[in-house]
Amino acid sequence: MALTSCVLSFGYGDAVPPEFLFYVGTYKDHGGKGIYAYRFDSAAGQFESLGLAAEAAEPSFLAVAPDGKFLYAVNEIVKYNDQPAGAVSAFAIQRETGKLLLLNQVSSGAEGPAHITLDRTGRYALVSNYERGSVAVFPLLPDGRLGRPSAFVLHQGSSVNPERQKGPHAHAIALSPDNRFAVVADLGLDELLVYRFDAADGSLGRDPQIAKSLPGAGPRHLVFDSDGRFLYLINEIQSTVGTYSYDAATGKLRELQTLSTLPKGYSGPKEAAEIEIHPSGKFLFASNRGDDNSIAVFAIDPKSGTLTLVENDSTRGKTPRHFTLDPTGRWLLAANQDSDEIVLFQVNPNTGHLTPNGQVIHVPSPACIQFVER
Repeated sequence: MALTSCVLSFGYGDAVPPEFLFYVGTYKDHGGKGIYAYRFDSAAGQFESLGLAAEAAEPSFLAVAPDGKFLYAVNEIVKYNDQPAGAVSAFAIQRETGKLLLLNQVSSGAEGPAHITLDRTGRYALVSNYERGSVAVFPLLPDGRLGRPSAFVLHQGSSVNPERQKGPHAHAIALSPDNRFAVVADLGLDELLVYRFDAADGSLGRDPQIAKSLPGAGPRHLVFDSDGRFLYLINEIQSTVGTYSYDAATGKLRELQTLSTLPKGYSGPKEAAEIEIHPSGKFLFASNRGDDNSIAVFAIDPKSGTLTLVENDSTRGKTPRHFTLDPTGRWLLAANQDSDEIVLFQVNPNTGHLTPNGQVIHVPSPACIQFVER
């Protein structure tokens, strides 16, 4: 099968793009039993189910080690070992079968962990606990297991929405490209908290810098561009994307722009979810839940970093809680949580437009998708 220029530009040369594994974390709402594994042919855009990789309680967000040997999951529960806390689980990836071998499980430190990311060295996992708004850092041991926490920070405060923002709700963390700062999106505070991160001991500095979102916006997930000049934030409650300039020397963020992720004239519920930048750096994608069930496609200005809404593409399902791009940038996989399916779209490398290729995976309550190169 001939390759597009999009694939050739991402380092795969003239060879057919490789085969990948990907894993799907699920909720138990519609019968999810844990983490499911799939094989993916990026040349043909074809899935192969490998079945249940590991049973797990509410594995709502996943992260994969840089060497592809280990997978980490937050268990979005509110009680662990009879204590008010969620959990974090470490698994060894069995590449031939796709199965996951549980290595250990530890307390996340507080209830409802919602997100996990690894630092740039792959030596630490940073976890956001949503319910009371806290952040925990866990060393990753050489055998892949989770160590005792090296840092724990509890947020304080509230914001203007009486139903959603009575207290802090740490939702996600992004590490700066140079690994010196950890930026936490707190939905309950309408803040981005910029902590100094020390990769020598996994500590977080005191007195973080604060960058505000609009009152009632509800910061959810965030992503740096590859050059580390800009950070993009999706706001759940108001369904907007904020663009921030980033000073790598100081960690300071400055808001440049805020745009709606919804089509013009939309008046239904607002509940944005995921955000990701295309590997080419040309496009940013953001998902809308509510009644819209779409992926907003934005063009990124290469000089200013600002966004222009190109279009909104239907995800062909309900509640796109998560989506991801495959490592080649050729495909987008939309996880429609409430219609129990993942829909595959081909990405136009020139416009960012999404075209469904007819491939649909039926999986209960998909919450997160993570790729592993085989």
